[in-house]
Parts: sequence; structure tokens; C-alpha cells
Amino acid sequence: MLIAVSIVVLQTAIAYAMGALGFHYWWLCLLIAFCVGAFANHANYVIIHDATHNLILRSPRWNKMVAIIADLPNLTPGAMGFRVYHLKHHSHQGDYEYDADLANHWEARLVGNKWYRKAIWLMLFPFFQVTRPPRLKAIKMWDRWFSINLACAAAYDVAIVYFCGWAGFLYLVFAFFFSIGLHPVGARWIQEHYTYDFDQETFSYYGPINRVALNMGYHNEHHDLPSIPWNNLPKLRAMAPEFYGNLKYHSSWSRLLLQFVFDNRYSLYSRVERMKESRDSDSHGPAETTNSRNGNLDLSARPISF
Repeated sequence: MLIAVSIVVLQTAIAYAMGALGFHYWWLCLLIAFCVGAFANHANYVIIHDATHNLILRSPRWNKMVAIIADLPNLTPGAMGFRVYHLKHHSHQGDYEYDADLANHWEARLVGNKWYRKAIWLMLFPFFQVTRPPRLKAIKMWDRWFSINLACAAAYDVAIVYFCGWAGFLYLVFAFFFSIGLHPVGARWIQEHYTYDFDQETFSYYGPINRVALNMGYHNEHHDLPSIPWNNLPKLRAMAPEFYGNLKYHSSWSRLLLQFVFDNRYSLYSRVERMKESRDSDSHGPAETTNSRNGNLDLSARPISF
């Protein structure tokens, strides 16, 4: 809770300073957003994430309030929507009908494996992310808490423009896009489940940025025991070397970011997708989904039938 409030105060103070300097210092605004704001907003994403799992406070209601507060510098009401579809990600990982972490089929075809398209996709990741929940089954995005999230975000946005000016607002826009996009911390979206080595579905990151990313890189550990808060995930790994010592992992988000963008083996299809078997699959043989190709681009995720 204290971390979330501190980051909101920090980001608001920087926005006020950028507003005082004005648009002539847009380059400084961009630089600070990349070097400071992205890490600050990303840390609050981790707070939102842990609040989604009710790990910040005892009451689910208070966890929702913490998430809404942490969400303020993002300028958009994303915390309560994330709470809905992220829990589905844990219970239905790799299921296209329930997991918003999987790219839309049209999205994956559009991006392909061209480096400039992947770079643009990362840069505009928030826009693509909001197109995914409508395809999901058994979720309800609009409720009382989403309305509260929306009202708080709108009030904060108006206050930023009024007290900090549009230059201050621009700083927060830059920080928002860097925090989940074309930036080393944005590589965590790739690190978690993207792979062209399908022997392992989920990957962790063990590197220095975990110190300011509140251990978000410990993703295998989190998926195994999602009730463990961020500060105890390294302890979990240390307690169970027989489970985590032999797993592949990433040690650099920056290197992974460049690898994803420039390595043609990576596309948005570089995921494990769970496919439901049809009733007549035994009589017609397995579905032909693993080897569909267009040039050098693999057009299908590695399926697991269930």
C-alpha cells in the first residue's frame, strides 16, 4: 500500500514539474518517462497484480481500492478489468476463449514476424490489449468496481491537466506506454509465455531489474503458487531448487526485447495454446494445426489437446 501511494505521489510530482517546464522540454519529458516513469508505473502494475490476487490487504474490497489507487498514473481505468481477465489467465492458461494473454488471431496475422511490426506492436500494446477481452467467455467487465475505477481515473486525469497542464499529462502518457511497451520492462510480456522452444511453457526472469520491478520476473514461481506475495517469491525459489534449478530462464529483459523484435523465429504465435479435441477427432485424426506456415512464419501455436 505504501509503495503504491509513494509511486502515485512521485509520478504526480514529476508531472507537475514537467508542466512547469512546458512543452519546450518535451525531450526531457520523454527521457525521464523512459528512465524513471516506466519503472515507477511498472512497479505499480505489480501492486495491481498482487491486489488482484488479494495479497496486499486481507479484504478483497480493500485490495480493489489499492489497485485503483495504484492505477491512477496510468490515466486509464485498467485495474478492475485486469482483475477479471488475469484470474481467467491463471485458471485457463493458453485457452484462446478464456485467456486474454493470447493475442487475437487477426492481431498475430497482422504483426507477423517482421521486426518493425513487432516493434510497433510493443509500442502500441495497450491498444491491442483492450481488443482481447470482448472475445473471452464467461467474464463480466462492467460492474460497480469498474465504474469506480473509471470515475477515479477520470478525476485524476482532469486534476493533472488542471494543476500540471498538458505537458504534465504528456509525461504520464509517455510513462504509461513505456511501462508496458517498447522498453526493457515491457519485455516481461515476452518473457512470461513467449517461446520458440516448446519444451517449456512459462519462463522466469532473474536479473537486476527485479529489484525495481518488485520481483515480477519470478513467473514460474508465481504460477505455481499465486498466493505468494511478490516479496516472498525469491524465498520460494530458494526453498525449492529441485523444482526451479533445472528450468530455463531469462537473465536480461533488454536482450530479450531486442531478440523478440529482430529474431524472425519470434511472432505472436510463439505461444503454447491449449486446443479442445472435437468429438470426432478420433475418427478423423488429429487437427492439422501445428505446421501451418507462410514463408518462414509459423502460423500456429504449439497445441496441447485436452
